[in-house]
Amino acid sequence: MFAELSITSNFTFLTGASHPEEYMERAALLGIEAIAIADDNSVAGIVRAYTAAKQIARQVAEREALEAAHGIIGPPRPEHIPAPPSAPVCNVPRLVPAARLRFAEGLEVTALAATRAGWARLCRLISKGRLRAEKGSCDLRLGDLLEQGAEGLELLLHGPAGALPGTRGADGWWPQAQRLTRRLGGQMHLVLSPRYDGQDAERFDRLAALAAGLGLPTVASACPMMHHGRRRKLADVLSAVRLGCRVDALGRAALANGEQRLRSGAEMRRLLGPHAEAVDRAADLAKRCTFDLGSLRYEYPSEVTENETPSQRLARLARAGLNWRFPHGASEKVRAMLEHELDLIGKLKYEPYFLTVRDIVAFARDRDILCQGRGSAANSVVCYCLGVTSVSPEIGTMVFERFVSEARDEPPDIDVDFEHERREEVIQHIYDTYGRHRAGLCATVIHYRGKRAIREVGAAMGLSRDTIGALSSQLWGFFSTNGLEEARMREIGLDPDDRRLKLTMALIHEIIGFPRHLSQHVGGFVITEGRLDELVPIENASMEDRTVICWDKDDIDSLGILKVDVLSLGMLTCIRKAFDLLALHHGKDLSLATLPPEDPKVYDMLCAADSIGVFQVESRAQMNFLPRMRPRNFYDLVIEVAIIRPGPIQGDMVHPYIRRRNGEEEVSFPSDELGQVLGKTLGVPLFQEQAMQIAIIGAGFTPTEADRLRRALATFKKHGNVSEFRSRFLRGMRANGYDAEFAERCFSQIEGFGSYGFPESHAASFALLVYASAWIKCHHPGIFACALLNAQPMGFYAPAQIVRDARQHGVEVRPICINASYWDNVMEPDGRGGLALRLGFRQIKGLREEDAAWLCAARGNGYLTVRDVWRRAGLAPPVLSRLAEADVFADIGLSRRAALWEAKALTADRPLPLFAGDIDGEHIDEPAALLPQMTEGEEVVEDYVAMRLTLRRHPVALLRHILTPEGSVWR
Repeated sequence: MFAELSITSNFTFLTGASHPEEYMERAALLGIEAIAIADDNSVAGIVRAYTAAKQIARQVAEREALEAAHGIIGPPRPEHIPAPPSAPVCNVPRLVPAARLRFAEGLEVTALAATRAGWARLCRLISKGRLRAEKGSCDLRLGDLLEQGAEGLELLLHGPAGALPGTRGADGWWPQAQRLTRRLGGQMHLVLSPRYDGQDAERFDRLAALAAGLGLPTVASACPMMHHGRRRKLADVLSAVRLGCRVDALGRAALANGEQRLRSGAEMRRLLGPHAEAVDRAADLAKRCTFDLGSLRYEYPSEVTENETPSQRLARLARAGLNWRFPHGASEKVRAMLEHELDLIGKLKYEPYFLTVRDIVAFARDRDILCQGRGSAANSVVCYCLGVTSVSPEIGTMVFERFVSEARDEPPDIDVDFEHERREEVIQHIYDTYGRHRAGLCATVIHYRGKRAIREVGAAMGLSRDTIGALSSQLWGFFSTNGLEEARMREIGLDPDDRRLKLTMALIHEIIGFPRHLSQHVGGFVITEGRLDELVPIENASMEDRTVICWDKDDIDSLGILKVDVLSLGMLTCIRKAFDLLALHHGKDLSLATLPPEDPKVYDMLCAADSIGVFQVESRAQMNFLPRMRPRNFYDLVIEVAIIRPGPIQGDMVHPYIRRRNGEEEVSFPSDELGQVLGKTLGVPLFQEQAMQIAIIGAGFTPTEADRLRRALATFKKHGNVSEFRSRFLRGMRANGYDAEFAERCFSQIEGFGSYGFPESHAASFALLVYASAWIKCHHPGIFACALLNAQPMGFYAPAQIVRDARQHGVEVRPICINASYWDNVMEPDGRGGLALRLGFRQIKGLREEDAAWLCAARGNGYLTVRDVWRRAGLAPPVLSRLAEADVFADIGLSRRAALWEAKALTADRPLPLFAGDIDGEHIDEPAALLPQMTEGEEVVEDYVAMRLTLRRHPVALLRHILTPEGSVWR
């Protein structure tokens, strides 16, 4: 047997030429016992290999069960003969977690995590080097390893960089190696690795002599850069991108051949010749490395307090919340649901998860930060009572076990949206509460996609800028469309048969999906009981005061590690500002949970598609659908949010639902069992949960298969492939007697969810924000417009459209005024017992909030001239010019041009005057300038230039006499 213990994957960015999953699959075919993905100063790719190993193990188990059922015994296969690609996998390689440590002193050491303690040391070591450097770099020193120790680690020392190392090496390698082996010799080995340059036999002899001089055993490793030799060309392209040159200019940086690939034990024995015992030592070493990544999943924060266990604390808070949420008493159904959920949570020991989310939400509420939970378990009675969500669980018909169950051995998922302007407070609170040694943000792996792949591969292959530009702008969307790519290339004047262009396109297709670098996740926090840097390495993010881990959300999900999504939502900022305005001007203390429910006027407004600015239903598609849907209750809004999505649209579920809702088509169900799943959506599947239930009930999927389907349905899943379930799904539906057309439609909808799906729990949380924003717009359109403008940028609509819509709803909108406006837009008395919307300085393009603050602070009883603003507020003349261009001096009798003339007369280097006259007391009078009056059209244009909106007539209204033929009737 053989174990490959030093593999470089493509998570050594722009170096390795194969995915970790490809290495695992190839190792299974080659009969390799164990592999170690050892990327440079990183463990970013090992979870992908771990996940692939689990999938291979499942396939092997399924095959063995099938063979046992039919009495088939497969013949043994010699180790040196790889299985054909179509043959079933018989071997399940074991993953040895590792990293290749590159020290500043020049030594390279592959560190294998033999035990959990060794894994903790490896993560802390990498963290130390990465936190010392900027994002994406690692400054690791030999002293870090010597200081920390290597208990639980097995260290593979790589030979010196010279082509043929001498017995004492060169460039300082030997003394550094001696220094290391004196301290850690019992855990070290020297790697025998071929370079395929014709000098390997002599190299192995000299490396063996070095090992003997250091007192180290040798182990064999091919040190592969790719899983198969066919990736050689792509490896050279990656090197060219990394070095910023063309492939033609790589020189010695290019691979000499395609031999640096994953090899079987038999191949390694042949290559090593008299040193073949190193192959056996590699296998023996792998057996001593017993650490498994799966053991990391149990390190959740315990959330234990002095006097209460997590279970007691969760039960106390939930029952107290029941009295808070239902002051007049909860129904027996709700109480029974609460006790059932608490029992299930306790059985699965998920109390710490719910307590962590509750504490984060409680902090936000204490700071008056509006938030709303959503996710698989958010719309439960427990989360409602804890204040995580404001959606009553009585509204929906969701079953808690679909999200928190014994069958799914993983924690539930809860996302919490916060006001986008104040989310950073919550993020820093998490860091402060748990410490940076216990909390960090997930990474996001940036993969090669169409345009970037074309630009970088094209440059590496030496294509001209014009060619790259043409491909990038015209071709990137055709990659998934068979037969159209070559035709499109001909249309834009390129020859698809050109040799270099053809090779470039093949490499572009090959590189798509490769990781390019790590970025920061939008808000996914990993929080642990112990040190986070003993679970996974930590590094600096680009943003100040942020630290991130090297695993993304899919990796975290695979390991079952706790993740809390702390996300931002602009509409929550808008609703918070609207609630504050309602409290200020009307004395109404409202929250998401206390809004008057099921207001008919709100639904009348939505049925009329009067939804500009309303959350989720402001798009043209939603506004077109609202009059057809005609929502009359909250659950209609839940469906409204979920139905205009790629999944239902692609699966042709929208029209059948509308026909059934309007009575144009009979509501029918394929079977009574599916009727229980599809009853609330009139027999049409609209939600992710329904797609999963159809697979289980209709197609006979097992819980394990359904869970795999769920993972493939994950929103924005980069590697999920829903189509692989197609034949299994259609076969199962047919076997259970369902119509083929219905089965095809269902699976088409499921495929739509593969790119973007919407679960019912998310739709319910978003529907509450739809209702809240619609209620405010319906009853207080001025306050809604004011809050919406103050929360910009967000939504579909520009400030000009928001202002125009507010005026159509009878809101008086007043212009920006030097003496009446503030930074934010405000509501002020209109003199008739109502409120008018006064535009704020924030609407002026390019004006800073700091300048507006100085202007307002020095205003006193008001400004009389432009010079007055300059003298009292201390604003620079360019700022005054910007104010003048926005016509903010109109209320003090200055036209736009007159104010701008005065602003331009001021110079930045002129001191503020003590007296208006000169030193002799004489006053210099400048004759008044005769400035031509601006036309209305000019004023409108300048309004849009300065503020992106106008309170004058619409620009088209000025051209109506031109656009409308004489004698025709304007309609």
